Amino acid sequence: MDDVIILGAGIVGVATGIHLLRRGRSVTLIDKNEPGRETSFGNAGIIQREGVRPHAFPRDLAMLMQVGLHLSTAARYEPLALPRLAPALLRYWWESSPEHYRKVVQSYAPLIGRSIVTHADLMAQAGPEAEALVHKSGWLLAFRSERGLRREADKARQDHDQFGISHRVVEWPELKAMEPDLKGGLAGAIHWTDPWTVSDPGALVSAYFKLFQRLGGTFVSGAASGLVQKADGWTADVGGVAHSGKQAVIALGPWAPDVLDKLGYRLPLFVKRGYHMHYGTEGGARLNQLILDAEVGYVLAPMARGIRLTTGAEFAMRDAAPTPIQLGKAEHAAKELFPLGERLDPEPWKGARPCTPDMMPIIGKAPRHDGLYVGIGHAHHGFTLGPATGELLAQTMTGEAPAIDIKPFGMERFVGR
Repeated sequence: MDDVIILGAGIVGVATGIHLLRRGRSVTLIDKNEPGRETSFGNAGIIQREGVRPHAFPRDLAMLMQVGLHLSTAARYEPLALPRLAPALLRYWWESSPEHYRKVVQSYAPLIGRSIVTHADLMAQAGPEAEALVHKSGWLLAFRSERGLRREADKARQDHDQFGISHRVVEWPELKAMEPDLKGGLAGAIHWTDPWTVSDPGALVSAYFKLFQRLGGTFVSGAASGLVQKADGWTADVGGVAHSGKQAVIALGPWAPDVLDKLGYRLPLFVKRGYHMHYGTEGGARLNQLILDAEVGYVLAPMARGIRLTTGAEFAMRDAAPTPIQLGKAEHAAKELFPLGERLDPEPWKGARPCTPDMMPIIGKAPRHDGLYVGIGHAHHGFTLGPATGELLAQTMTGEAPAIDIKPFGMERFVGR
């Protein structure tokens, strides 16, 4: 029997395993896919140190009308999914009120504050393979309108004053000098200088996984048919073989309800699906920095495989067939700003971000079971917060004082004790 079994080999599961191994625990990681091939693989590759404000539900009428009429690129919904998503989305809307949202930001900011610190820690031990993937020059939040740029500049100043987040306001002439191949159509950008970007997020998780193996961790490839509590701990069955641990961690991202529901934890989780595609460029054009087209709602990121375009959020059921309508809209909008070339992937990649209605992840002990821990619900910040979550879980599981207060992230806020 191991000390710990972890279900889920995304960045949260891998990081949790590393931190536990460092503390002398024996760890088995279980997943049906290779480590880092799901949501960790398909994101924009930002370690978002500036992301102290999680994505709130839009509350202005103009944006709601755009989404409702399927005019928005930033967000789309699948009508047939709404009856099942409605309770969670209604609570999401309620938690996004100014009063509630201020409290969320206060709790969330210390967690985001651990992002760069914990990634840097793992990168240093993972070695040159990991460090070569990282760029430490920040990213650009670009605006087409002067009004949007000035409004965001005001918010950025507040975040600097309150949370110490560094930034620069970049007007169009300077932005054009930074990115000579931009065509135009932008008023300027906020250059967030604290975050790091990664040229291949999946490769970074793979490098962390190699570190997990070097430290003595075990990986089992296969789908666990369930998680069962025994007198001496927890057991997961994979292909007819039982794998047991004194403690268990559920780090399955959007698949966590498949296990948690059977244990009596019916959480108000939902997913925001997203798509990406890689592109070449026309005429040898180059993109030096990651750019988020804020008023349209997509990202262009220079990646190892080409220019990655990632879409906004699609509210749909996790396993529904892909509907990459947003990708087409985003591609059209992106070509207005940058000379994207041919598509390089045979089909769009689709992933699902696991979300909670209050925009904060669930980190810590399951309230009704001894030895059971969870690290799920990170929404847009799973890649950013994976190592921080792993650190906090390992500290909690081994009796250490967590680096920050994790009470705001407890499951009790949804299910009670």
